[in-house]
Amino acid sequence: MIEFFVFSKKEGLRHYTDPDLLPGFLKDDEETLWVDFETPSESESQILSSVFNFHPLAIEDCIAESQLPKLDDYGDYLFIVVHGARRGDAPGTFNTVEVNFFIGKRYLVTFHPEHSRSIDQTKQRCQKNSPTLSRGVDFLLHEIMDGLVDDYFPILDDFDEVIDELEREAFETASKTTLDRIFAVKRDVTALRRVTAPQREIFNRLSRDPLSVISRRAAPYFRDVYDHLFRIAELAETYKDQGAGLMEAYLMVVSNRLNEVMKVLTLLATIMLPLTLIASIYGMNFEHMPELKWRYGYFAVLGVMSLVAGGLLLFFRKRKWI
Repeated sequence: MIEFFVFSKKEGLRHYTDPDLLPGFLKDDEETLWVDFETPSESESQILSSVFNFHPLAIEDCIAESQLPKLDDYGDYLFIVVHGARRGDAPGTFNTVEVNFFIGKRYLVTFHPEHSRSIDQTKQRCQKNSPTLSRGVDFLLHEIMDGLVDDYFPILDDFDEVIDELEREAFETASKTTLDRIFAVKRDVTALRRVTAPQREIFNRLSRDPLSVISRRAAPYFRDVYDHLFRIAELAETYKDQGAGLMEAYLMVVSNRLNEVMKVLTLLATIMLPLTLIASIYGMNFEHMPELKWRYGYFAVLGVMSLVAGGLLLFFRKRKWI
């Protein structure tokens, strides 16, 4: 689906969905455009080359899913790939949303294969006559990107809650499920770091490099987004360390449990060892054994066994082994 907004000082802000109108608006130096491609078809994607004449490599990177953010300067326009995020089905999980941008002096093209909440919210503001597009496409680019970055913060809140819950679980009811959840959190934190860390460099360039399509007035706003991403990346590093700490805590608790079990089993085996020795001696089928024909021999042997077991328990307790 293609829809676009056109702004001029004479006619104000207008909204269109007919792509056949694009060539005329692009030729008019008085018009400023924002064209959005959401889940475009193959024929709609061809507009990138037939109408805008973007570089084939940029179009290829735009259509093919990119794993990492990037910024390419083609002189008259920039090609930017960034990743937003949305919550997954379970708390503490997320999915990335790739958004591609082509920004020139008078136009901004957004291309995304999935629905983007940030772009949708910006469209709603434009339909309510938001002044953003009248300030320039670089300010519009900032507004969309700022929304994409802000979508990470609810996910960070989820990470906080999940990690706190796993800390309690690791010390109280550690199980195989706990270990699986710890591994899942570590995997998601790694994905978060892999996405956010390179994006810091993109916003650093947008705020500092002398790019022809980014005005000096707009550059400080991208610095603000950079600061947000820096905070997100720092929190991701913190979550990485907490994930490693969770793994150590889980292994420590499991090891302590195993040690407790082994201690009990060792004590039982140690106590049973002399009792087994006594029983094995009186289980031998020799004819001449003094106690075999003694009327109270059975009870005497049981008494000796009890005394031995009790003596060992007292000895262990005195040595503070139990």
